[in-house]
Amino acid sequence: MSTGSGTGQRRIHPAWIVAAVAFLALVGAAGFRAAPGVLMLPLESEFGWSRSVLSMAVSINLLLFGLTAPFAAALMERFGMRAVTSTALVLIAAGSGLSIFVTESWQLLLTWGVLIGLGTGSMALVFAATVADTWFVKRRGLVVGILTAGSAAGQLVFLPLIAVLSEQQGWRQASLLCAGGALIVVPLVLIFLRNRPADVGITPFGSPEMLEPVPFVRKPGNAAKRAITALTKASKYRTFWALVVGFAICGATTNGLIGTHFIPSAHDHGLPETTAAGLLAVVGIFDIIGTIGSGWLTDRVNPRILLVAYYGFRGVGLLLLPYLLSATVQPPIILFVVIYGLDWVATVPPTVALCREIFGKDGPIVFGWVFASHQIGAAIAATTAGWVRDSFGTYTPAWLGAAGLCVIAAVVSATITRKKKVDLDSVPEPKRPLIHS
Repeated sequence: MSTGSGTGQRRIHPAWIVAAVAFLALVGAAGFRAAPGVLMLPLESEFGWSRSVLSMAVSINLLLFGLTAPFAAALMERFGMRAVTSTALVLIAAGSGLSIFVTESWQLLLTWGVLIGLGTGSMALVFAATVADTWFVKRRGLVVGILTAGSAAGQLVFLPLIAVLSEQQGWRQASLLCAGGALIVVPLVLIFLRNRPADVGITPFGSPEMLEPVPFVRKPGNAAKRAITALTKASKYRTFWALVVGFAICGATTNGLIGTHFIPSAHDHGLPETTAAGLLAVVGIFDIIGTIGSGWLTDRVNPRILLVAYYGFRGVGLLLLPYLLSATVQPPIILFVVIYGLDWVATVPPTVALCREIFGKDGPIVFGWVFASHQIGAAIAATTAGWVRDSFGTYTPAWLGAAGLCVIAAVVSATITRKKKVDLDSVPEPKRPLIHS
């Protein structure tokens, strides 16, 4: 019999090896997420496509990134994490690699939008939630924070390289870099990423000493139906919609606005593209610190309080941003980058914790739908900000509007109450009595 702590026979519990491989997979998948803000200007210059058209490709990517997530969570239940994750990385590599052949805008929508959107969505942050729930009983908040930081680490690794390659060699070489970054992780996933602790004869990290390993059993039935059923049942609860609204605004104010339009906006103010990319990479550095710190806090502090604080600080930053951008890097913009980086996806660990707390073992799939709202918000914001820039010649209305949305997110998060756990399998009707957690 194997223990959950891994003491005695093992110095390092295999759960941490799985978490390390998952981290690397998220780093590899994050390469393209750093690319659109850098590649938008070269594509605009070469093909003459408008900022709105380019933003549309990013929006399709973000939308599919989100909408694929809950189905990916169900597919991981059905086929295992290893198969889904390796397939997703190949899709990302295909989309990035094929984009070098585009000559028409619809081709960009297909490669940047559809292929990469499906690939990134098949991993996304539900992957982090699934790894934490499957392999860990203790330290789940910390693990989600570390894995979420994998995306930030990917941005940190790839963004400066993408900017330099794009400027010196051309945007096609930068796209190939993203494709290579995704492909190189596939062998590690196939070799080291196990679906369940029982695959190696152990129990999850932190589980009771006498608990028997539970073998991986494929969930019966259709994965898509499982995901849709979870949405139908979760949607009967007000707390679910509170999480959806808050996370949609989170996506709008990170991937949608800053991630897509910060570099073009800084360029409008005279800041060189590579310098702006460097600032965005600094966001990635502090995102790692902030997200891991948020995971640590989530294990100790009411996650609702954390969400209110995170959205509040983000709103203040967006309110000030239009007055901080200039042709040179000044201390106030550095301060903005640091604070915004710490806050970037610090919302993920407390949101995952609330999904687990309220929806129990269905938490990963429910979080998949909550994450879908994150990317829907990001897609709408990316397109809207591009339209604002084309219409008014400035991004200022977009920044100020986003600051207002953060106030709404903070208020909505404050209304989430600590109540009951919902088992979506055993409680088919929302009016039945709920089981206390």
